[in-house]
Amino acid sequence: MQRWPVLLFLAWVCLLFFAGIGLFMSGFLLTRIELASSSSCSDPLLPPPWQGQSLPPGSCWAPRRFSKAVLVIIDALRFEFARFNPAKASPLPYENKLSFLHHLATSQPRHARLYRFRADPPTATMQRIKGLTTGSLPTFIDVGSNFATYAIQEDNLLAQLVQNGRRVVFMGDDTWEGLFPEKFFRSYFFPSFNVKDLHTVDDGILQHLYPTVDSGEWDMLIAHFLGVDHCGHKHGPDHPEMAKKLTQMNEMLRSLVDHLGNDTLLLVAGDHGMTETGDHGGESEKEVNAALFVYSRTPLFGTGPPEEPEAIPQVNLVPTVALLLGVPIPYSNIGEVMAELFSGDGDTVSAALQQLSVYHINAKQVDRFLQSYSLVAQDLPAEQLQRLQELFSGAVEEHAQLLDQVQGATLVPPELQSRLGSLISRFQLYLREARAVCTQSWARFNSLRMVGGCTLIAASCLLCYMAAELAASSDSFYHSCLLYPLLWGLVVAVVLGLAHVLTQEGLDLLLVSSCAAAASQLGFFWHWWGQRRKRAFLVGSQPPLANIGIRQRLRAWLGLAFPMGILLFRCGAMFSDSFVVFEARVAPFLLASLVMLLVGKLHWDGRLTVPEGPKQQVLGFSSYRREMWYLLCLVAMLLVCVRLSGFFHQCREEIPQCRPSLFLSPLASLRNTRAKNLFYLLCVALLAGLVYAVRSWLRHYGNLNSSDPLVLFVRWGFPLVVLCIACYWAVVSSADDSLGKLQELVQVAVVAFPWAVYGLASMGLLLLLCNPMTVFAKDTRESAGSIVTPYLGVPSSEVDFLHVIPQIYKRMQESQKSRLERGSCKATIAAYGLGSVYSAALVIALTLLGFLLMLLHSERLSLAFLLLFLEAFVLLHIHTHARGLAGDAEPFSVPWYAVISWLLAASQFFYSTGHQPIFPAIHWNAAFVGFHLDHSTNLLPAVLVGANTFASHILFAGSWLPSAPALALCV
Repeated sequence: MQRWPVLLFLAWVCLLFFAGIGLFMSGFLLTRIELASSSSCSDPLLPPPWQGQSLPPGSCWAPRRFSKAVLVIIDALRFEFARFNPAKASPLPYENKLSFLHHLATSQPRHARLYRFRADPPTATMQRIKGLTTGSLPTFIDVGSNFATYAIQEDNLLAQLVQNGRRVVFMGDDTWEGLFPEKFFRSYFFPSFNVKDLHTVDDGILQHLYPTVDSGEWDMLIAHFLGVDHCGHKHGPDHPEMAKKLTQMNEMLRSLVDHLGNDTLLLVAGDHGMTETGDHGGESEKEVNAALFVYSRTPLFGTGPPEEPEAIPQVNLVPTVALLLGVPIPYSNIGEVMAELFSGDGDTVSAALQQLSVYHINAKQVDRFLQSYSLVAQDLPAEQLQRLQELFSGAVEEHAQLLDQVQGATLVPPELQSRLGSLISRFQLYLREARAVCTQSWARFNSLRMVGGCTLIAASCLLCYMAAELAASSDSFYHSCLLYPLLWGLVVAVVLGLAHVLTQEGLDLLLVSSCAAAASQLGFFWHWWGQRRKRAFLVGSQPPLANIGIRQRLRAWLGLAFPMGILLFRCGAMFSDSFVVFEARVAPFLLASLVMLLVGKLHWDGRLTVPEGPKQQVLGFSSYRREMWYLLCLVAMLLVCVRLSGFFHQCREEIPQCRPSLFLSPLASLRNTRAKNLFYLLCVALLAGLVYAVRSWLRHYGNLNSSDPLVLFVRWGFPLVVLCIACYWAVVSSADDSLGKLQELVQVAVVAFPWAVYGLASMGLLLLLCNPMTVFAKDTRESAGSIVTPYLGVPSSEVDFLHVIPQIYKRMQESQKSRLERGSCKATIAAYGLGSVYSAALVIALTLLGFLLMLLHSERLSLAFLLLFLEAFVLLHIHTHARGLAGDAEPFSVPWYAVISWLLAASQFFYSTGHQPIFPAIHWNAAFVGFHLDHSTNLLPAVLVGANTFASHILFAGSWLPSAPALALCV
């Protein structure tokens, strides 16, 4: 079989899958059109002047109440962190630490107030910053750029401040630098990506915060603290380090208030919350429930606070701050102004008139945006837009009539107050329904593209199956079945490209590539059907299965029907929300079911029973009975591994009663020193046990007898890798303040030990790539020597694969022919490790990959990796012995049930290594294993996080291709 046709065929299949996935994602990952328009002071959004009032200098759209504002963003400030409950005698580490906020709210109720600050998902930092500055709703397509920020092009609060001559000073999270380039009068950026660093950003802000406030050279000051968020990622909220970090924030706020003037508004906000494990990104209650605290030295509110803090959407902050500072509301804002901040010190009627004025401005701004957006996009339903227009028109008309009556003094105070309250309610209804329509429309999926993507992926899977079956019967298959599909796809792509040129429409490359992929698939199936009919005509009209009985037919198809049926069941389950939520339980159940069905099939075929005949029965009993019990023991071991893997589960936000496994949290989160030490010793013992098992296996099969560099590396390099990992775990599991003056040495160690592991593993893989042979040969007369001339070349047929080990042995004989012919006595060659020539290289590579992937996970997940290796070993033995019992003597033919069981095992351990297909479950801290400061590029952290996320798939995929035939040869 030639190499290039196979590689081209695989590349074509990859393109088919990429086209299907891309088409599906274009319908699933939501987007919205960003308008380039911006607001300005000259926009005709003001109500008609009444009672001789006019805007003071420096104000746009509404009289400004404050000349300065300080926005303190405490990343991941959950509402429970800010709320103070004096009745709690034994608060948790994250409770009752921000006592100064409670002091201000109780001692000055008209100056300060606490809100529930509801974040819109996704609750990632970049999306929340966009929501807090534009007043719009970022969609899930933005999540992919959370750590590859790009400048915000939409109109936003910072752009309005700069446009109107205000000085914006920023300090903190460097994410803002990419979002708002050249928007700051002065800035102090600090690296934000290292979630293990609790202090760099916060200490840097505190160094510049108070001198900047005292200087007065600013109009808007933004300080974005990250310590609370990073502490949650590293330790979780229920940890003493969280108490220390919140206490630090409390003292910072206490000092900051002393530096504020009477004309300054203080806003303390969390961009999102966090789960019980310290993660965020999804839409669970704990993630979207942040805190907002408002304070001013001058009275803000006309009445006292409610008994229960009010819940407001985060987008409401944008129009509120804009009008309070006297700048226009950003063009694309859909938030509702917080009218109670505009009450002032007047009576009830005056306060209501002020609130009505800002509601009217807010409503006209939202109506303008909806009209502009509906002209360039079709994703807002026309009937709902019509209803919103009727609500807006009715409220505006009533507002004009009310102003005329106020000017004419025709209303008495009680009636006026009632009319004002009713009109305010109408504006509130319009603004809230407008936001609901936008939220619902921007969360609508493109079902046609999603179905098309699923169809392409399903057709690609069927194509792979047919290609695998046909390739086994024809060596020229890849030549004949590759030309026609490529021609069909190329013709369709050219036709669609010309159509777009003639119609002068925008070219959708994704749609064109998807259509070309579908056409190439049709070309493949058309050619396959023509070849099938031609072969049937040449062979004869009667199919081969027509001469056998129905029982034999069922047996012929049963080996494929069971595994493919389970695979189709799992794929179909993806369309059920319940199965998606509980997929962590579905995958191991299907794996266990498939293995049990395999044993049942062997029994049904009579492979586990005693052969007929009295003489054969005695001989067969001792042979078959022993293998049957061995197979059943392997199945029992597999079921135990499947059951134990369930202890390493991560929870989804859809299951509120679920509690994540304790094994997922790092050792640093344990407060019990004795438990921490016991777990640490257990994890190190498991690493040492893995090395001992690998070296014992290699020594047993004779692969550690030579003095080649690879063999020496296995002897001495493996223990050194374990030592480096153990030292790294010891350093990172220690408390931040427990090492005292050794902190600088610790900072070096947390970088040096992982890099030592990276270097040693890379060295081992390079040695393995250069010379994967660990075979050792000697004759009976002379000293031993390693083989330096192994079998060369690429096997070109299946016959070469079947005889590769005899050919290697023949090379050994030829290499030592001169020595064997010397002297009168004859000698023979003893070859060590020849039977495991495949398996040895495979085991070494997988062990090195396992070390690297365990380094990227928390310490106690090494237990899960031990189960992974054990389950993989058991699955391979089940596969080998099942084939032996079935009488299949072909070692390089892999049945479909083995492939699908391997796929299910990879999916099972995706969940058993603490992962879930949700944003909060991504282990971002893997990006900084071996790195102390921020990355200069996003490529390396993406590789590390990807390796952490898909560790099980990497190990199972890397071991599957050569593992089954290797184990078959070894066993």
